[in-house]
Amino acid sequence: MNNTLTHNRQKNYDEAALYLRLGLGILFIIGGVSKLSQLLSSAKHDAIVANYMGSTGYINELFQQYLFTGFLGELLTPSLFLTSLSAFELVSGIALVVGFLVRPLALVYAFLLWSFVFSLPVMTVPDTEIAVKTYTSPAMFVQIRDIALSGMMFVLFNLGPGRYSLDLLQRQHNYSISWDALGLLLRLSIGIMFLVSGSFGAFAKVPTFATWQPLLVLAGLIILFAPPLLVRAAGAATVAIMLWYMAYKLNLDKSLIANLNSFKREFAFLAAGIVLIRFGGGERFAFNDLIIRFKNSLKIHSEVKKTVTE
Repeated sequence: MNNTLTHNRQKNYDEAALYLRLGLGILFIIGGVSKLSQLLSSAKHDAIVANYMGSTGYINELFQQYLFTGFLGELLTPSLFLTSLSAFELVSGIALVVGFLVRPLALVYAFLLWSFVFSLPVMTVPDTEIAVKTYTSPAMFVQIRDIALSGMMFVLFNLGPGRYSLDLLQRQHNYSISWDALGLLLRLSIGIMFLVSGSFGAFAKVPTFATWQPLLVLAGLIILFAPPLLVRAAGAATVAIMLWYMAYKLNLDKSLIANLNSFKREFAFLAAGIVLIRFGGGERFAFNDLIIRFKNSLKIHSEVKKTVTE
């Protein structure tokens, strides 16, 4: 019986890893193809470099000085940096889809995605006139989707390559891992993203998925604190929100890759929603678990107090 339960648990881990791998891999394939197609085009090259390096781009002055002056500046140019990063994005996306070097790539991206938060040009000082157009919301709010993706990468790192992967030598069984722990991380990643989007979506550049903001807040709270059955329902809502947003962003005047690039991250969140539907988000730190933990804390406190007074 125990062997059967363990085998079924491993099958679940492998299936969850497959969904996350595909969603995240598709995201990076689209992003890599989109940027490389522009960087390698003589007509579009200068515009995309200026877009990334400008005041509404993704690399602030500190990181531009760090990367493109001094010792690194002798090796790197903005064009070479973006082209190399985009090529890595494409190759790593393909590798994730086919299941090659999944754990190393997941770990690299789990930290790399945070660099997009740190490097964003942001101005939030009150009563200050801004001479140029730039981001006026906190970087963590603007880039909340990348923070959620980082959490998903940590989940994938722990799950491993999963089904239909080329990482045959790394497909050791994950009997020691707990879905309660990984499910909590996945719930935190998606739930907090929805809470930020729903609570701060009225501010500049904070993503809202073209969805009624109170609904995003409700979905975030359910994913974070509800019992497993409701979390599965919220997973279905996540899938619906992502499909709706993809349909909303479609523009027949744009190319296929431009359309896909406009909702590339949503492929990963679609996969996360499917995982929540299939396996829930565990029970750790859900509302019922919090109540039990609170009662246990009171009990321990009472017992310690009683011991001290005696």
